[in-house]
Amino acid sequence: MQQQNLKILVLAKQVPDTRNVGKDAMTPEGTVNRAALPAIFNPEDLNALEAALRLKDRVAGSTVHILTMGPQRAADIIRDAMFRGADGGYLLSDRKFAGSDTLATSYALSCALRRIAPDLIVAGRQAIDGDTAQVGPQVAEKLGLPQVTYAEEVLEIREGSLVVKRRLEHGVETVECPLPAVVTVNASAAECRPRNAKRVMKYKGALAGSEIAAAPESPAAQRAAAKEYLQIVEWAAADVDPDPAQLGLQGSPTKVKRIENVVFAAKEAKKLTAADNDINELMVELIASHTLG
Repeated sequence: MQQQNLKILVLAKQVPDTRNVGKDAMTPEGTVNRAALPAIFNPEDLNALEAALRLKDRVAGSTVHILTMGPQRAADIIRDAMFRGADGGYLLSDRKFAGSDTLATSYALSCALRRIAPDLIVAGRQAIDGDTAQVGPQVAEKLGLPQVTYAEEVLEIREGSLVVKRRLEHGVETVECPLPAVVTVNASAAECRPRNAKRVMKYKGALAGSEIAAAPESPAAQRAAAKEYLQIVEWAAADVDPDPAQLGLQGSPTKVKRIENVVFAAKEAKKLTAADNDINELMVELIASHTLG
């Protein structure tokens, strides 16, 4: 018998686009200079969103919501997810969360998840502004839930469990996991579907509570306040009942001891032709320098 009415929650993060960085990408304190980089939907979280939406398509009565922690502008990725098929989202935003490392982040998220109580939590393997791959597994441990990492595809949905294909370094593995559970998704999973034009028109006016409060008399705020489907749930720290000692910098044992900015500059150039000899020489050089192999 197949599981019905899955309540799916996708953990997502708005991140600075570290794929195109310059010398101003880091602050003197050793943190990412978020003001100098454009903010985007974390790429592997988009893979996780697609996995969740495919489950929603397969399991009747299922819903998909986003949970993100960050400043007010992080509501942008919730709207983006709604344009692609999500039903809504939760924004966890409070100055008390500032400076959180992975331990404090996973703790805050786990407090919110206890209140939401989803059947399945899906997340990207890691965020491009940290590359730690720690938050998903830490959330699972804090909630006492089974976890499947490196997921590439949900092969089967059974009553009370999922069958998941994992992409490992030297092959694949198929596992069955009981629900509720946490699943972290690889970049090798299916790419997220594009934004749907009808959903963009329907949800482009969705606003978080602080966005409505910032301009309550504006037509956009009044429209969102009058229509429940345009309201993004926003919680402060007090709304998820955390231990204040485990939040933000106070709850973050990770300390940056030293930072080194690495800026690559071209020292020399080599012009190649399409001749086989030139290509062979290049391959020998790359292998000798361990750039390849």
